[in-house]
Amino acid sequence: MIYLYDGSFDGFLTVIYEHYYSEKATAIYRKKDYQIGLIDESKTIEADSVKSRKVHEALINKFSTETLNNIQYTFLSCDRNKDTYLLHYIEYGFRIGKRLDFDHTHEVVLPVHQLGKRVSFEVHRFLGLLRFQEVGSVLYSAIEPDNDIITLMVSHFADRLKTERFIIHDKKRKQAVIYADGHWYLSDFHIKEELQISEKEKYLNALWKGYFKQIAIKERENLRLQQQFVPKKYRRNIIEFT
Repeated sequence: MIYLYDGSFDGFLTVIYEHYYSEKATAIYRKKDYQIGLIDESKTIEADSVKSRKVHEALINKFSTETLNNIQYTFLSCDRNKDTYLLHYIEYGFRIGKRLDFDHTHEVVLPVHQLGKRVSFEVHRFLGLLRFQEVGSVLYSAIEPDNDIITLMVSHFADRLKTERFIIHDKKRKQAVIYADGHWYLSDFHIKEELQISEKEKYLNALWKGYFKQIAIKERENLRLQQQFVPKKYRRNIIEFT
Protein backbone atom coordinates (compact mmCIF):
# COMPACT_ATOMS: atom_id res chain seq x y z
CA MET A 1 0.00 0.00 0.00
CA ILE A 2 1.30 3.46 -0.91
CA TYR A 3 0.43 5.97 1.81
CA LEU A 4 -0.11 9.64 0.99
CA TYR A 5 -0.15 12.43 3.55
CA ASP A 6 -0.30 16.21 3.85
CA GLY A 7 3.46 16.86 4.13
CA SER A 8 3.43 17.77 7.83
CA PHE A 9 5.57 15.94 10.40
CA ASP A 10 2.39 15.05 12.29
CA GLY A 11 1.04 13.53 9.09
CA PHE A 12 4.22 11.56 8.49
CA LEU A 13 4.21 10.11 12.03
CA THR A 14 0.54 9.20 11.63
CA VAL A 15 1.47 7.20 8.54
CA ILE A 16 4.16 5.38 10.54
CA TYR A 17 1.46 4.54 13.11
CA GLU A 18 -0.82 3.15 10.38
CA HIS A 19 2.10 1.13 9.00
CA TYR A 20 2.39 -0.71 12.33
CA TYR A 21 -1.25 -0.90 13.40
CA SER A 22 -3.10 -1.11 10.08
CA GLU A 23 -1.68 -2.07 6.68
CA LYS A 24 2.04 -2.17 5.84
CA ALA A 25 3.29 0.70 3.71
CA THR A 26 5.39 -0.03 0.62
CA ALA A 27 6.10 3.67 0.10
CA ILE A 28 5.16 7.07 1.50
CA TYR A 29 4.75 10.32 -0.46
CA ARG A 30 3.39 13.78 0.10
CA LYS A 31 0.00 13.84 -1.61
CA LYS A 32 0.75 16.95 -3.69
CA ASP A 33 3.93 15.38 -5.09
CA TYR A 34 2.44 12.02 -6.07
CA GLN A 35 0.96 11.08 -9.43
CA ILE A 36 -1.46 8.19 -9.05
CA GLY A 37 -0.64 5.27 -11.34
CA LEU A 38 -3.15 2.83 -12.85
CA ILE A 39 -1.87 -0.20 -10.94
CA ASP A 40 -0.75 1.53 -7.75
CA GLU A 41 -2.86 1.02 -4.67
CA SER A 42 -2.73 4.16 -2.57
CA LYS A 43 -4.47 5.57 0.48
CA THR A 44 -4.51 9.08 1.92
CA ILE A 45 -3.90 9.31 5.66
CA GLU A 46 -5.12 12.35 7.58
CA ALA A 47 -2.84 13.70 10.30
CA ASP A 48 -3.89 12.56 13.77
CA SER A 49 -2.22 14.27 16.73
CA VAL A 50 -2.89 11.37 19.13
CA LYS A 51 -1.35 8.76 16.84
CA SER A 52 1.59 10.99 15.88
CA ARG A 53 2.35 11.73 19.54
CA LYS A 54 2.50 8.01 20.33
CA VAL A 55 4.99 7.44 17.51
CA HIS A 56 7.01 10.49 18.54
CA GLU A 57 7.30 9.22 22.11
CA ALA A 58 8.36 5.81 20.81
CA LEU A 59 11.10 7.39 18.69
CA ILE A 60 12.41 9.40 21.64
CA ASN A 61 12.46 6.33 23.90
CA LYS A 62 14.02 4.01 21.34
CA PHE A 63 16.54 6.14 19.44
CA SER A 64 19.65 8.20 20.14
CA THR A 65 19.81 11.97 19.74
CA GLU A 66 21.85 11.44 16.56
CA THR A 67 19.10 9.28 15.05
CA LEU A 68 16.41 11.82 15.96
CA ASN A 69 18.49 14.53 14.28
CA ASN A 70 18.91 12.35 11.19
CA ILE A 71 15.14 11.87 11.02
CA GLN A 72 14.52 15.62 11.38
CA TYR A 73 17.07 16.68 8.77
CA THR A 74 16.07 14.03 6.25
CA PHE A 75 12.39 14.86 6.68
CA LEU A 76 13.23 18.43 5.61
CA SER A 77 14.99 17.22 2.46
CA CYS A 78 13.54 18.02 -0.98
CA ASP A 79 14.16 14.44 -2.17
CA ARG A 80 10.91 12.90 -3.40
CA ASN A 81 11.69 9.52 -1.81
CA LYS A 82 12.83 10.80 1.60
CA ASP A 83 9.69 9.61 3.43
CA THR A 84 10.08 6.08 2.11
CA TYR A 85 13.77 6.12 3.09
CA LEU A 86 12.73 7.23 6.59
CA LEU A 87 10.10 4.50 6.83
CA HIS A 88 12.71 1.78 6.22
CA TYR A 89 15.26 3.55 8.46
CA ILE A 90 12.78 3.77 11.37
CA GLU A 91 11.60 0.21 10.83
CA TYR A 92 15.19 -1.06 10.94
CA GLY A 93 15.92 1.16 13.94
CA PHE A 94 13.05 -0.32 15.94
CA ARG A 95 14.71 -3.70 15.46
CA ILE A 96 18.31 -2.81 16.43
CA GLY A 97 17.81 0.29 18.65
CA LYS A 98 20.55 2.84 19.36
CA ARG A 99 23.13 0.93 17.31
CA LEU A 100 21.31 2.10 14.17
CA ASP A 101 23.66 4.87 13.12
CA PHE A 102 26.80 2.80 13.57
CA ASP A 103 25.68 0.73 10.60
CA HIS A 104 26.72 3.43 8.13
CA THR A 105 26.77 1.35 4.96
CA HIS A 106 23.51 -0.51 5.53
CA GLU A 107 21.16 -0.06 2.58
CA VAL A 108 18.48 1.69 4.65
CA VAL A 109 20.86 3.79 6.76
CA LEU A 110 23.08 5.16 3.98
CA PRO A 111 20.43 7.16 2.04
CA VAL A 112 19.20 8.81 5.24
CA HIS A 113 22.73 9.79 6.22
CA GLN A 114 23.36 11.16 2.72
CA LEU A 115 20.18 13.25 2.64
CA GLY A 116 20.74 14.48 6.19
CA LYS A 117 24.23 15.66 5.27
CA ARG A 118 22.94 17.49 2.19
CA VAL A 119 20.39 19.36 4.32
CA SER A 120 22.99 20.12 6.98
CA PHE A 121 25.40 21.39 4.30
CA GLU A 122 22.77 23.70 2.85
CA VAL A 123 21.95 25.08 6.31
CA HIS A 124 25.65 25.81 6.90
CA ARG A 125 25.92 27.47 3.47
CA PHE A 126 22.92 29.73 4.03
CA LEU A 127 24.09 30.79 7.48
CA GLY A 128 26.92 32.47 5.59
CA LEU A 129 24.92 33.68 2.58
CA LEU A 130 21.79 35.05 4.24
CA ARG A 131 21.56 38.88 4.17
CA PHE A 132 19.09 40.90 6.26
CA GLN A 133 17.75 44.24 5.09
CA GLU A 134 15.91 46.82 7.14
CA VAL A 135 12.23 47.06 6.14
CA GLY A 136 10.44 49.48 8.44
CA SER A 137 11.20 48.31 11.97
CA VAL A 138 11.89 44.71 10.91
CA LEU A 139 14.91 42.93 9.46
CA TYR A 140 13.88 40.93 6.40
CA SER A 141 15.68 38.29 4.40
CA ALA A 142 14.50 36.23 1.43
CA ILE A 143 16.06 32.92 0.44
CA GLU A 144 15.17 30.11 -1.98
CA PRO A 145 16.86 26.97 -0.64
CA ASP A 146 16.53 23.54 -2.21
CA ASN A 147 15.54 22.00 1.13
CA ASP A 148 13.02 23.15 3.73
CA ILE A 149 15.65 24.60 6.10
CA ILE A 150 14.43 27.88 7.60
CA THR A 151 13.36 26.27 10.90
CA LEU A 152 16.88 24.86 11.22
CA MET A 153 18.39 28.34 10.75
CA VAL A 154 16.27 30.51 13.01
CA SER A 155 17.91 29.65 16.36
CA HIS A 156 21.30 30.76 14.99
CA PHE A 157 19.99 34.26 14.23
CA ALA A 158 17.69 34.42 17.26
CA ASP A 159 20.78 33.93 19.41
CA ARG A 160 22.68 36.73 17.65
CA LEU A 161 19.81 39.18 17.14
CA LYS A 162 17.99 38.77 20.44
CA THR A 163 16.69 42.33 20.60
CA GLU A 164 15.69 42.60 16.94
CA ARG A 165 12.58 41.52 15.10
CA PHE A 166 13.27 39.59 11.92
CA ILE A 167 11.68 37.54 9.16
CA ILE A 168 13.39 34.81 7.14
CA HIS A 169 11.24 34.26 4.07
CA ASP A 170 11.47 31.04 2.04
CA LYS A 171 10.11 32.35 -1.26
CA LYS A 172 10.09 28.93 -2.89
CA ARG A 173 7.73 27.43 -0.29
CA LYS A 174 5.85 30.69 0.47
CA GLN A 175 6.49 30.45 4.19
CA ALA A 176 8.57 32.33 6.76
CA VAL A 177 9.89 32.15 10.29
CA ILE A 178 8.98 35.30 12.21
CA TYR A 179 11.01 36.22 15.32
CA ALA A 180 10.19 38.81 17.99
CA ASP A 181 10.71 39.17 21.75
CA GLY A 182 12.59 35.90 22.15
CA HIS A 183 10.05 33.74 20.33
CA TRP A 184 9.61 32.58 16.75
CA TYR A 185 6.98 30.76 14.75
CA LEU A 186 6.58 29.35 11.27
CA SER A 187 3.83 30.77 9.07
CA ASP A 188 2.58 30.82 5.50
CA PHE A 189 3.98 33.99 3.98
CA HIS A 190 3.34 35.53 0.59
CA ILE A 191 3.92 39.04 -0.65
CA LYS A 192 2.61 40.35 -3.98
CA GLU A 193 5.26 43.04 -4.34
CA GLU A 194 8.85 43.34 -3.21
CA LEU A 195 9.14 45.00 0.19
CA GLN A 196 10.54 48.53 0.21
CA ILE A 197 13.79 48.86 2.12
CA SER A 198 14.66 52.04 4.03
CA GLU A 199 16.84 54.89 2.65
CA LYS A 200 19.49 53.98 5.22
CA GLU A 201 19.47 50.41 3.95
CA LYS A 202 19.80 51.57 0.33
CA TYR A 203 22.84 53.61 1.31
CA LEU A 204 24.42 50.68 3.18
CA ASN A 205 23.72 48.34 0.26
CA ALA A 206 25.50 50.72 -2.11
CA LEU A 207 28.49 50.88 0.24
CA TRP A 208 28.59 47.10 0.54
CA LYS A 209 28.41 46.58 -3.22
CA GLY A 210 31.17 49.13 -3.73
CA TYR A 211 33.35 47.45 -1.11
CA PHE A 212 32.75 44.02 -2.66
CA LYS A 213 33.77 45.36 -6.06
CA GLN A 214 36.81 47.28 -4.86
CA ILE A 215 38.42 44.45 -2.87
CA ALA A 216 38.32 42.13 -5.89
CA ILE A 217 41.76 41.63 -7.46
CA LYS A 218 41.25 41.32 -11.20
CA GLU A 219 44.44 39.28 -11.76
CA ARG A 220 43.26 36.70 -9.21
CA GLU A 221 39.69 36.47 -10.42
CA ASN A 222 38.52 32.83 -10.32
CA LEU A 223 34.90 32.60 -11.41
CA ARG A 224 34.86 28.80 -11.18
CA LEU A 225 35.88 28.89 -7.51
CA GLN A 226 33.36 31.68 -6.85
CA GLN A 227 30.66 29.57 -8.47
CA GLN A 228 31.63 26.67 -6.20
CA PHE A 229 31.27 28.74 -3.02
CA VAL A 230 28.23 30.76 -4.14
CA PRO A 231 26.25 28.90 -6.83
CA LYS A 232 24.34 31.19 -9.18
CA LYS A 233 20.97 29.80 -8.06
CA TYR A 234 21.56 31.41 -4.62
CA ARG A 235 22.71 34.82 -5.86
CA ARG A 236 19.36 36.43 -6.70
CA ASN A 237 18.84 37.26 -3.01
CA ILE A 238 22.41 38.25 -2.14
CA ILE A 239 23.01 42.00 -2.15
CA GLU A 240 26.51 41.99 -3.66
CA PHE A 241 25.31 39.98 -6.68
CA THR A 242 22.10 41.88 -7.40
